[in-house]
Amino acid sequence: MITTETRTDHLATAARIAADPESWPVAPRFSLTARWYHRIVAEPDSEAWLLTWLPGQATELHDHGGSAGALYVLSGRLTEEVVTRRTLNHPGPVVTTRDVAAGSGHRFGPRHIHRVTNRTGQPAISIHVYGPALRTMTRYELTDAGLQVLAVDRAGAQW
Repeated sequence: MITTETRTDHLATAARIAADPESWPVAPRFSLTARWYHRIVAEPDSEAWLLTWLPGQATELHDHGGSAGALYVLSGRLTEEVVTRRTLNHPGPVVTTRDVAAGSGHRFGPRHIHRVTNRTGQPAISIHVYGPALRTMTRYELTDAGLQVLAVDRAGAQW
C-alpha cells in the first residue's frame, strides 16, 4: 500500500515495494514478444507497476500524462534516454542517456519524457510508481523538427 508519508517520495515507495516481493499479487513473468507489465498497487491517487525486460525489449519515447513518479531496478540493468527541453546553445530537444543498475533508481517529474531499454544480455526487473495514477501516456517520435506526437494512450483502453 502506498501511504500518505511516502506518496510524494515515489522512489522510496518503489524501493519499499521492491524489497517485499511476497506482497506482490503476481510473480514476475517474461514474454518473448514484448516487455511484460502488471499493476501491483492501485490507490486512488497513485499506483505501482512491476515490469520485466528481456534483452532488447524497450518502450517508445513517452510521457506519463502529467504524473510524477520513480523508476527502480530490482535486477539487471536498464538504459534510460531522457528528452529535455531546448537550450540556448542547442536548438532542438536534447537526449541524455543513463544506465540504471539493480538496487538503484530515480524520481522524475510530471513532464518527464523518456525511453527505457534493456541493452544488456541479461533479463531485468523494475518497479515504476506514479502519482497521480496514470490516466494517459503520450508516445513520441524524435525527428529533426523535434518531438512529434504518435499517439495518446488512455488507461483502460490501451493498457
